[in-house]
Amino acid sequence: MAGPLQGYRIVDLTAMISGPLATMILADQGADVIKIESPKGGDYTRQVSNRRAGMAASFLNNNRNKRSVALNLKNARGIEILKELVTDADVFVQNFRPGVIERMGLGEDEIRKIAPEIVYVSISGFGEKGPYAHKPVYDPLVQALSGLTTVQAGSDQERPRLVRTILPDKLTGVTASQAITAALLSRERTGKGQHVRLSMLDSVIAFLWGSDMGSQTFVGEERPQQAAQSFIDLIYETSDGYISVAVQSDKQWEGLTRALETPEWLEDPRFKSPALRQTNIDARLELTQSVLIGRSSAEWLARLEEQDVPSVPVLSRGDMISHPQVIESGIVIESDHPHAGRLRQARPAARFSETPAELRHGGALLGAHNDEVLGDLGYNAGEIEALREAGVLGELVDPGGAEPLAKKSGTGG
Repeated sequence: MAGPLQGYRIVDLTAMISGPLATMILADQGADVIKIESPKGGDYTRQVSNRRAGMAASFLNNNRNKRSVALNLKNARGIEILKELVTDADVFVQNFRPGVIERMGLGEDEIRKIAPEIVYVSISGFGEKGPYAHKPVYDPLVQALSGLTTVQAGSDQERPRLVRTILPDKLTGVTASQAITAALLSRERTGKGQHVRLSMLDSVIAFLWGSDMGSQTFVGEERPQQAAQSFIDLIYETSDGYISVAVQSDKQWEGLTRALETPEWLEDPRFKSPALRQTNIDARLELTQSVLIGRSSAEWLARLEEQDVPSVPVLSRGDMISHPQVIESGIVIESDHPHAGRLRQARPAARFSETPAELRHGGALLGAHNDEVLGDLGYNAGEIEALREAGVLGELVDPGGAEPLAKKSGTGG
């Protein structure tokens, strides 16, 4: 089995993170994703740091299970070949700045002339309209504009803070993958393709609204978010490390007092109910910390588990991959890449009982599938070589060196 999307073909013109992550999710679920890249370096993430044998971890972690074609879209013949690929595709995805794809001659109207029922997807930074539509965009800018940095700060009065991961990029990728699947389902039912548009700004604002925008929900009764729940994280220092403890219900609160041997907290008027414990959250958390510092993480976790109090150790990235929960769940997998060597990655998060996803190959070398994909279109070896000599197709180059590799399809992983 190759996943629930086996049989669907996606032509992917995206680069960086949001688009490539979206299409990798679909590739992991069985779709045939053909990644179109410029022969001059390809996706920018191929060039970033943390590399082995010339292959970057960032590229590998967002582009597995795809076929790479190095196609010069500044050449008219390259555009013609792309359109040939689109003819039999189900999805066309691009994340150029608004207006660029139309200038390339690959806007929705042009694509629909050759693929009327295709799902056409446009991913942008700030959206396709408005004063920021054509601005360059990076993840921190979306965090700032969306309000996420003030949510992270805790209140409107505190210094804004970035989330220390590229949440807008990755959230947009997940949102796009779901939207593409929904559009394909709609097409199965109606026979009609459609244009799916989303931006990083859209994705983050929608994400925040479910839990962080209550102060702006009631029209006419908006209020500044001046008071934070707490500026103390639910991370507690123990005598030898850190743990996280989260208590919500009265039952859990009572269990915490038993585990910490602090029965007097049950009589404290500040903590008599969940609402009061929330109102007096800083005092509650400070008291909890003052007790937890006195023993080791292992001892506290055993005592808390005995009382059914939600708690876990705080793990570093290196510790996480060897934790029993992660190992027994099989969340982190290892595979052999023909160029980058032994890789460790997260498996696809969603698991399907009847159509399980599989790792078909790792992130491909730039242009690794030129011959294979063009062969599928009916080009013979001589025609493919002529396109390569004309600069329409890129050479397959060893990323760890400077010499072209043998022109053999599928040598990317």
